[in-house]
Amino acid sequence: MGQFRFLTGGESHGKGLVAIVEGMVADLTLEEGYIHKELKRRQQGYGRGPRMKIEEDKAEIMAGVRYGFTTGSPIVLFIINRDWQNWQEQLSVSPIEKEIEPVTCPRPGHADLAGVTKYGLKDIRPIMERASARETAARVAVGAIARRFLEELGIAIHSHTVAIGQHSWERGEANSIDWQQVETSPVHCAHAKLEKAMMAAINEAKANGDTLGGIFEVIAIGVPIGLGSHVSWDRRLDGRIAQAIMSINAVKGVEIGAGFALAELKGSQAHDIIEPSPRSKAKGFPWRHGTNRAGGIEGGITNGEDIIVKAAVKPIATLASPLPSIDLRSGEVAKAHYERSDICVVPAAGVIAEAMLAIVLADACLEKFGGDNLKETLANYHNYLSNIS
Repeated sequence: MGQFRFLTGGESHGKGLVAIVEGMVADLTLEEGYIHKELKRRQQGYGRGPRMKIEEDKAEIMAGVRYGFTTGSPIVLFIINRDWQNWQEQLSVSPIEKEIEPVTCPRPGHADLAGVTKYGLKDIRPIMERASARETAARVAVGAIARRFLEELGIAIHSHTVAIGQHSWERGEANSIDWQQVETSPVHCAHAKLEKAMMAAINEAKANGDTLGGIFEVIAIGVPIGLGSHVSWDRRLDGRIAQAIMSINAVKGVEIGAGFALAELKGSQAHDIIEPSPRSKAKGFPWRHGTNRAGGIEGGITNGEDIIVKAAVKPIATLASPLPSIDLRSGEVAKAHYERSDICVVPAAGVIAEAMLAIVLADACLEKFGGDNLKETLANYHNYLSNIS
């Protein structure tokens, strides 16, 4: 990352999670309550496990904000793990006399086997702790800062569940999404009737000791034309977005716009025609795209339409009815390790993806419009819009 970057630290059951954020402009209003709201959204969703009943995620701002405004210095966040009190021996920083039983039966589909082999460990616990999706709480906190900045530029980001298991729906391009309905839905779904089928599928998976995956969609509205670049591979915005979304735990596929469906079409059907539009003159542009199969990005550059990203989430690898594995100590066949876990995380994954998309877009906006404080950045932004209209 360039202008806006961050680093997280901490384990799933450790004392807490830390995030250090660098590059945010000064004089942006930012309060802990704003971040808390996003963290709460991440914890919600039908199919979440008992851990969410233990934690009450709140990010304490340790540095970088004064009197409710960012100072331009690195912002330091801390999220306490309430469950730490039950794991102080297993995750003690100091040596302890008590022998702790190691975890030696890796879970298929998790980082356990690859991680313990890579780092030469005999206990899977350190891998489990850091590879856990608990780390994404810190990312959502960072994403809240990015979102707060993007609001100043008129950019809004939403997500909704497109599929859970075999239950899915495809919205038409002309269909608007009721985001209020999405936020009140237990599965973050805009289709009120389909959410019941999704919830029933989650219940069935839970009863069978199984888990479910699905698909979410993230949409960024109000994104200006011209973010990103075609000139070098690592500056292409679609590539940066794909990497960010793909980095989310359990995500195994990402597409922008119509994505894989474009492979079945002819060129005359796949591309978004450019047409005159009186509606767009209000924004200063006498044109619009007739459709948005490109998902708001062409040649690695935003084209003025909404950015639309879909991602496939695999079922969680920790199963109540564990899959066959081996015991690394004996090499014998054994059941994979099991700890409490979620049944379905698709709704929460969508919220995490909102944060990651916000982080990428904030970075791209700061790259394009620069500025050390909010006033300077907004002046650059509005000057750019006036010059291209």
